[in-house]
Amino acid sequence: MLDANLKQQLGTYLQKIINPIEVTVSLNDTAKAQELNTLATEIAAMSDKISLIQGATPSGRQPSMAIGPAGESPRVEFAGIPMGHEFTSLVLALLQAGGHPAKEEEALLNQIKRLDQPLEVETYISLSCQNCPDVVQAFNLMAVLNPNISHRMIDGALFQDEVESRKVMAVPSVYINGELFGQGRMSLTEIVDKLFSGSAEEKAAELSQRETYDVLVVGGGPAGASAAIYSARKGIRTGIVAERFGGQVMDTMAIENFISVKETEGPKLVANLEQHVLSYDVDLVQNQRAAKLRKNDLIEIELENGAVLKSRSVILSTGARWREMNVPGEQEYRGRGVAYCPHCDGPLFKGKSVAVVGGGNSGIEAAIDLAGIVEHVTVLEFADTLRADEVLQRKARSLPNVEIIMNAMTTEVLGNGEKVTGLSYQDRVSGESKQLPLAGIFVQIGLMPNTEWLKGDIELSRHGEIVINERGETSIPGVFAAGDVSTVPYKQIIIAMGSGSTAALSAFDYLIREPVNEAAA
Repeated sequence: MLDANLKQQLGTYLQKIINPIEVTVSLNDTAKAQELNTLATEIAAMSDKISLIQGATPSGRQPSMAIGPAGESPRVEFAGIPMGHEFTSLVLALLQAGGHPAKEEEALLNQIKRLDQPLEVETYISLSCQNCPDVVQAFNLMAVLNPNISHRMIDGALFQDEVESRKVMAVPSVYINGELFGQGRMSLTEIVDKLFSGSAEEKAAELSQRETYDVLVVGGGPAGASAAIYSARKGIRTGIVAERFGGQVMDTMAIENFISVKETEGPKLVANLEQHVLSYDVDLVQNQRAAKLRKNDLIEIELENGAVLKSRSVILSTGARWREMNVPGEQEYRGRGVAYCPHCDGPLFKGKSVAVVGGGNSGIEAAIDLAGIVEHVTVLEFADTLRADEVLQRKARSLPNVEIIMNAMTTEVLGNGEKVTGLSYQDRVSGESKQLPLAGIFVQIGLMPNTEWLKGDIELSRHGEIVINERGETSIPGVFAAGDVSTVPYKQIIIAMGSGSTAALSAFDYLIREPVNEAAA
């Protein structure tokens, strides 16, 4: 099941196992069960510290694989075959169960160990979801560290009955002790903060005590990473505050226009970016959202948790997010049939009919991707022509289960109170209202700059972007902007990186010409 290259890499990792572990597989007579058994057998043969047992796993699901220290009841379980994006989750579970230390802050690990209530965690995933591994790995680590916690990853495509009964329509979906805990990407810190009452206040107090920065980058996407690297290389105190490192790139699968790299995936590029950033002396503050910008003697960034970070200069690179349709029913059925990531949620709609709203590159790419999973895809485009590249249009039109409707204005998301059942749209030529019976709607109509928190404090364009000049300067001295949040033309990863480096060099030039206020610093 594992090719020679993957076996070689895995063998190197498994040498890091310190203590003996047991891998238990629970099988049935399906082909997937045989795949899982083959995977487990190959892994066990690669290390004398791994014992393979065939028997019931704690959840009773079949096929499933449970991992734990030898002689202990396993608390980490994979209901499904942890390949694709989840292969890393499997490797980490093996290492951590075998005593290999986690690369997390000691204070955070101690918080996890202090959790004293029993937590039975179930995370529904799809193997094509690039957001899911972060959540799976976070809960797996918590289960390894704390005997009060157990965690089961459940492949929604393999356990469709559970998905239907629990009405899971977005991944990752996390249930704790049978109750929905959360959906979407969650970092380990976010999870612990949510479980620990009072930890957010402690974090805010700690952040407010941090030293003044020379350059504070707000946003951790490609522009922010580039700005931080260029700033740190100047030897000045540099920080990044971001809701999540990587931004929209984490939700991007195929990247084929990043010069010098023929092809890669968003999560892989983000991992490389983070490694590069942290190779310098950069203070990275994650899971925090900026709420207010003020300029006094220093520039202050107030966070949503109440913390205030101070800096001599600031680079705004908060990026953009998926644009919403803003029609009745969209918010009500978000995560219950209305989705924005076809790679993540597409497998949940296997064999069903879905719509893609938007005929640009992202919309047509989504339709092509979904066509291999679902029964039928309808693309709704507002204009009378598609905006996608011709090669994508030809591919989409060649697929028998893809239909493209032009001049279609979406007017309402329809549902039965629990999930999406259809969509209403108006034919912009005839004025006729029509309905499509659907199980899912994937919205792909572009991006919105994340600037709501800046309105009234800095000059914005009519599209809500931060207005900058060729040096990345904004309407506030000492405040610069870069990437998709700004008026820089063409929203591309490589352009965002360039604008981030421009903003950092401009910020450094500003700092060396600006007298230092010793009292403020």
